[in-house]
Amino acid sequence: MQISFWLVGILFAVKAAEIVLRVRLDPFGILPRDTHGLIGILFSPLLHGGTAHLIANATPLFVLLSILLWDRNYKPGSTIAIIWIFSGLGTWCLGRQEFQGEPTVHIGASSLIYGLVAYLIVAGFRMESWRAIFMAIGVFVFYGGIFYGVIPRDGLVSWEGHLCGAIAGAWAAVRQHR
Repeated sequence: MQISFWLVGILFAVKAAEIVLRVRLDPFGILPRDTHGLIGILFSPLLHGGTAHLIANATPLFVLLSILLWDRNYKPGSTIAIIWIFSGLGTWCLGRQEFQGEPTVHIGASSLIYGLVAYLIVAGFRMESWRAIFMAIGVFVFYGGIFYGVIPRDGLVSWEGHLCGAIAGAWAAVRQHR
């Protein structure tokens, strides 16, 4: 749980740095199909549009990371890396480039949240462990409703990031638990 606290704490530290230094780090988000936007694959989960956006992501991310880190059989290091990189790469490939005539920058940890939810559900049933199955059911009950967020819609919410995160999480579970 301590690692989850520190990982989520990094998100707050980045937002605090933006506020204190009076600088916007959004340009380091994912700009789809733009070579400058590739840097966003690494940085976009750390960036949030405002404190409300950050707080909305912080609690579920903390809970899901705690579950993931609770059991080494989930292979937390490689799981986080796979979800982080492939959800970002997918968003870079599939994401909208503009909304209402303005360039769209995809930011936020929600791609990780969707990836972790999908991973924990799929891995839970592939690991052949009662504990993992119960955890998968619990994650589905508490967080399964978020999958409405992968449905395409207008607006600033990156449904593409949600979709790519969920796909990356499911793929990581299948890949790591054959």
